[in-house]
Amino acid sequence: MTKGKKVETLNPLPPMLQKPLSSYLRFLNVEKSVSKNTYDSYRLDLERYLVHLDEQGIGSFEQITDELLANFLASLYDLGLAAKSIARNISAIKGFHKFLVGEGVTKVDPSQNIESPKLSRTLPDVLHHAEIETILSQPNTSVPLGVRDRAILETMYACGLRVSEVITIKQSEVFASEGFVRVFGKGSKERLVPIGKSALEWIERYKEALRNELGKLGRGKDVLFLNARGRPMSRMAIWNIVREYTVKAGIKKEVHPHTFRHSFATQLLEGGADLRAVQEMLGHSDIATTEIYTHIDREYLKEVHRTFHPRG
Repeated sequence: MTKGKKVETLNPLPPMLQKPLSSYLRFLNVEKSVSKNTYDSYRLDLERYLVHLDEQGIGSFEQITDELLANFLASLYDLGLAAKSIARNISAIKGFHKFLVGEGVTKVDPSQNIESPKLSRTLPDVLHHAEIETILSQPNTSVPLGVRDRAILETMYACGLRVSEVITIKQSEVFASEGFVRVFGKGSKERLVPIGKSALEWIERYKEALRNELGKLGRGKDVLFLNARGRPMSRMAIWNIVREYTVKAGIKKEVHPHTFRHSFATQLLEGGADLRAVQEMLGHSDIATTEIYTHIDREYLKEVHRTFHPRG
């Protein structure tokens, strides 16, 4: 986790507190393989927590009480942090104390009775199949870059991929004859995701129209989707592609790359797909994350009922 933007330490910590924190961060990086964003967030959360302990004169983890921890969390509310941020702080602290007990640093876990604030589950916007089709039809496929854009959109919708997964797919990871794509998701976790015939056909057209030519520039190596300079696509480039063709399609909803992923999952569940199968395709480690789409499904059913039932 040494590359990228440097995360500043809030205040110097005494070795008694700094050493266990360094060990835990190494554990998150090496053993848990958390994403860089999670790593950076947890580091800042825990540094703020330990600075607070130091200011309270705490020199040993055995001295931390439930009351002291509760007071620290109250201070986060006083700072005006959102419930989601406080929940993340609690998650970081609970994981840290569990690690300390497991490593024998302390026998006491003052965080075990702390509960996270309840978060409202906001339902993300989804696109109906007709809206997706309208967006997919917008790229000008009479020019090579338009073919590439169509291939990107088709792949996102066919596989329900995250932006980070779309821009890192390699040509060698598309198994056309088997109908699968190998994807490396969060924490470099590998999974195989089915890909449909339409997406495969557009990928092949893109390779013939442009990818093979861009590959000669030698900058993209085996990465499938490249920009006009032969380099791998950036996250912002994918955002811009989605935005451009959504506007052209006249869609008024707030649409971003993740909307394709939401729509992919929702339409599978509406069609009767098994929840665990969708979890596997999305690469969710916890099925509770996938279950948000069952809520979207129910909202869809209620909307259908309101629209078409004579007493709706």
